[in-house]
Amino acid sequence: MYRIRFYPPCIYYGENRSVKASIKRVDMKKRIRVVAIIKDGDKVLVLKRNRNRVESPVFWELPTGKIEFGEQPEEAIARTLEEYVGLSASSVRLKDVITFVAPEGSSRLDNLYIVYEVASSEKPNPRERYLAYKYINDLNISSVHLDGASSAVLEIEEGKIISSQLSHRETASANMVYVDGASRGNPGPSGIGYCIKDPNGAVLEKGGEFVGFTTSRSAEYFAMRKGIERALELGFKSARFISDSLMMVEQLNGILKPKNRDILPIYHDILKLIKNFDSISFTYVSRAKNWEADKEANKAIDRILKV
Repeated sequence: MYRIRFYPPCIYYGENRSVKASIKRVDMKKRIRVVAIIKDGDKVLVLKRNRNRVESPVFWELPTGKIEFGEQPEEAIARTLEEYVGLSASSVRLKDVITFVAPEGSSRLDNLYIVYEVASSEKPNPRERYLAYKYINDLNISSVHLDGASSAVLEIEEGKIISSQLSHRETASANMVYVDGASRGNPGPSGIGYCIKDPNGAVLEKGGEFVGFTTSRSAEYFAMRKGIERALELGFKSARFISDSLMMVEQLNGILKPKNRDILPIYHDILKLIKNFDSISFTYVSRAKNWEADKEANKAIDRILKV
């Protein structure tokens, strides 16, 4: 479970009490939002966005809001629901923190979304920002055209592929390559793992290998390089690479610049390799959603250590 507290212009990250929290400065070009996943059984609440101009396209989205100065994320999501959805939350639970790159006009915008699971016994009463609401299960129905950010959140959090609605996202229907690096001791004996899935989530291949004694940071990069190499060997021209290393994902998306000498050679190898793809994306997910690649990495270490 993540714990988050905002100290503008910084974000506080931490996974549990035993993990030392780190402070990461946010690039002001990064779009930060809070988003609610509200369910009625298996159905998810989406809302029709009020168009600013008549010619603007009609989009539906998850309840989404900005964080105002001095607000905590939990306060922001509660305010958003009350102001724009007409709901008072009976419970709010932090579900995940995800980062992804999605189109915004003619550019590509980096997004950091703080995702909450919200329960409410009230009926939505959309106002101002929203015109209507629906609880939907089939996310491919033509009457609901989800915006790119909400599509990305649902794809990551709910495992739902919205291919017919995401033609503008080049890798939306591509094979997914989950990668992870593990190091016992940091530095210590290290392994890498990968799990390749088709767009519907079916596992195509898993694998892992021991990479010697190194740091967890280097192991993550070794894992990404291996995943990319394997994707090319399998003939992929489009692929989505998924990792639970936020720093690596942001470095490969060009948001941060790598400065550690131990990863620079691998980083440059990866930059050369990705030129062989027609389209490619790097996505961050929580560790819990990357368990298959993590398992392969640890199995590789266990084989060497005879565990």
